Amino acid sequence: MKTEFIDVSETKKNLVVEIPSATVDAEIDKIARDYGRSARIPGFRPGKIPAKVVRRRFRDQILHDVVHGLIPRAVDDALRERKIEPVDTPDIRDVVVEEGQPLTFTAAFDTVPPIDPGDYASLTLTRKTTAVEDQAVEEALESLRARAARYETAEGRGIETGDSVVLDMQRTAVTAAPAEGAPAPSEPSTDRHDNVTIDLGGSANPPGFDEQLLGLQVGESKAFDIAYPADYAITELAGTTVKYEVEVKAIRTKVTPPLDDELAKDLGNFESLEALRTRVREDLEHERRHEIERETRAELLRQLATKVTFEVPSTLLDREIDRRVEEFVRRLMEQQIDPMKTGINWEEFRDRQRDAASEAVKGTLVLDEVARREQVEVSDEEVEAEISRFADRSGRTPAAVRARLEKEGGVSRLYAGLRREKSVDLLLGKATVIQQG
Repeated sequence: MKTEFIDVSETKKNLVVEIPSATVDAEIDKIARDYGRSARIPGFRPGKIPAKVVRRRFRDQILHDVVHGLIPRAVDDALRERKIEPVDTPDIRDVVVEEGQPLTFTAAFDTVPPIDPGDYASLTLTRKTTAVEDQAVEEALESLRARAARYETAEGRGIETGDSVVLDMQRTAVTAAPAEGAPAPSEPSTDRHDNVTIDLGGSANPPGFDEQLLGLQVGESKAFDIAYPADYAITELAGTTVKYEVEVKAIRTKVTPPLDDELAKDLGNFESLEALRTRVREDLEHERRHEIERETRAELLRQLATKVTFEVPSTLLDREIDRRVEEFVRRLMEQQIDPMKTGINWEEFRDRQRDAASEAVKGTLVLDEVARREQVEVSDEEVEAEISRFADRSGRTPAAVRARLEKEGGVSRLYAGLRREKSVDLLLGKATVIQQG
């Protein structure tokens, strides 16, 4: 067998192969005999069909089987001899096969050049302090206090800032007079909503809306216009004027409980405000530790990515972009959002993922090289433990999770992910870590 490797680029390679005619003809003979034993042709007894008849009658099928039998073996042998590992199944093209002639083809594939992770100690990471400021604790307590607030009916007064108001409301789009010669405008659109609750001071309220309500009492009505600015976030309203007609049905005032022992008891199994404060601090510190761990690992991967100087193979890059898009779609669906109704330009979205995806791929390539050098392995028990943890989180049985992974080819990805996590832990243990604060 003749082979020629062509370097298209650092990562793209072509393998040109010629399989001798003797090997091709031997494979044709073998496959033709198999066809002869099972073929059914009128006028011939099963198994007694002449070889020439079989080859003529089933020529295309035989040559197809020859190609699918010889090419994979030839590619595997050539790659193994050169100790080359493609990142995906080679693309076979330019196949020429005829009886009595060599079989020729080209296999195009991506590969990863050698990577030198360098001295692990040269990786310098800054780890922030896990200490939580007193102010953060007090802000968290105030947030808990605000969530415990209740609303009481306000009587004998008008609407004030901070109130929650129930309104009957009608909105009408105001259309400006047309320019001379312009077509007459269509009828203005009107919609009505009864018993609408508006929290004065809410960020979603139209600009100037709250001020129009101040002082109104239950039973009173008012009509007013709101001019939306040209840069308003809701594009359908930007630059328009809307007429509002409202009638006040109820006024409620927000009553926030004091931050004391009684509130602590109401919020959970806490004997005192101090016990609640201690728990809040512990929770914030726990979140802080996880945040710092994520930041440290992300910085490690960014530094590892700089070790890769070649262009990321397109196969790996596209695969990572696909993963990111699928993850984003999954999060949308978890929020009951139809991805196809978001108005997202998915091609532009994919393009925006390209730089981050490239950096992520580079980082994982270096991690895989570290795992090879340091002989990092993942046991079957570790894989099963991870499957069990995922099953607990998803409310399914470990057997169901494993069956789904096996169906989607996910077990190998799970193994690779755990192996990379172990490599990250190994590098964190050898990197230079500077404690901040």
